Amino acid sequence: MRNPSSIVSRLSPTVLLPALLLSLSSCSRYNNNGSLSIAGVIYLILAIYALISLLKQDWSLGKKLIWGIIIWFFPIGGSIIYLLFSGRSN
Repeated sequence: MRNPSSIVSRLSPTVLLPALLLSLSSCSRYNNNGSLSIAGVIYLILAIYALISLLKQDWSLGKKLIWGIIIWFFPIGGSIIYLLFSGRSN
């Protein structure tokens, strides 16, 4: 199994930037002045943790994609469902 940090270190910043922007734009928990609220920060931390945990798994690509879609389309609930029911091994 490849170490995710070695894979990420080989990617150029131009590849990582769109992924970061997409994850930040999916967080719609903003205050009136445009800053992230506490719920937005908690969601962002939870989603990043779930995605890193997902990338570390030695599952097939199909299973990772399905869990990634669940995490992406169900923002807070998807991350919680993944962390509770994925059967992951750390």
